[in-house]
Amino acid sequence: MSDITARRSRRRAVWSAGARRDRAPLSTRFILTVTIIALTAYFLIPIAWMLIASTKSTADLNTTFGLWFSHFDLMQNLHDLFAYRDGIFRRWVVNSLIYSGGGALGSTFLAALCGFALAKYRFRGRNAIMGLIFGGVLIPGTVLALPTYLLLNSLGLINTYWAVILPSLSSAFGVFLVRIYAAAAVPDELLEAGRIDGAHDVRIFFTVVLRILLPSLVTVFLFSFISIWNNFLLPLIVLNDQSLWPVTLGLYSWQMNAMSEPDLVRIVVTGSMVGTIPLVVLFLTLQKYWRSGITTGALK
Repeated sequence: MSDITARRSRRRAVWSAGARRDRAPLSTRFILTVTIIALTAYFLIPIAWMLIASTKSTADLNTTFGLWFSHFDLMQNLHDLFAYRDGIFRRWVVNSLIYSGGGALGSTFLAALCGFALAKYRFRGRNAIMGLIFGGVLIPGTVLALPTYLLLNSLGLINTYWAVILPSLSSAFGVFLVRIYAAAAVPDELLEAGRIDGAHDVRIFFTVVLRILLPSLVTVFLFSFISIWNNFLLPLIVLNDQSLWPVTLGLYSWQMNAMSEPDLVRIVVTGSMVGTIPLVVLFLTLQKYWRSGITTGALK
């Protein structure tokens, strides 16, 4: 019994010594805590302002403190938002969902195909293709705006849904991310075992590989969806019909008219709040796949 007690005491002493070594100095912990609080406030204060401002009337927006509530007029603001100009805001939300959902699904699928092929197949020109893709990550979207417009115009796709969806299908970052994940998470032995069992590569990809790549594909989908949802420049140059506009372009047009119609400010703020709801819902819905991917990796 005394031996057991002695061993427990030694373990507690070793654990305490390790905890003291791992514990950061008080000054370092204080600096880290202050930095985290400052960054959290930096990201959350604009969101808090938007949520609070969406509950105010036009007069309260101009006369009350921005980070505190006044008269709660959220329901009236929502009614005016969806009733303004025959409820065109509903159409803009649907358009944004079509652009973001279709573009994100297509870019994720293409990224899965390209990333897996670059990670697991050896062929001539593979390194050159990867270099081009890596370079594509560094090219800003504004540089490609004019060539994209000219190409879409030559195809007769200007002022159509395809003018926004087709350019969104290419995601250099998505291919890069899936390629890195596939190289680390998909063992070559698994592919060889599938081939020995008589399965061709297409079947192996859709029945086995996609499940393994799910955490990376969720990440690519979420990044693509948010990028397309917030995209402003591409719809601005390829869409002329207001009924085809996404939320970002529609709210911008209203904001430009706010100088002559001051009441539009509260409608724009409320529309901005409504426009963030799909992104929050999507993130909360997909985060469980990240947790499952981390757990799977730990079990492996």
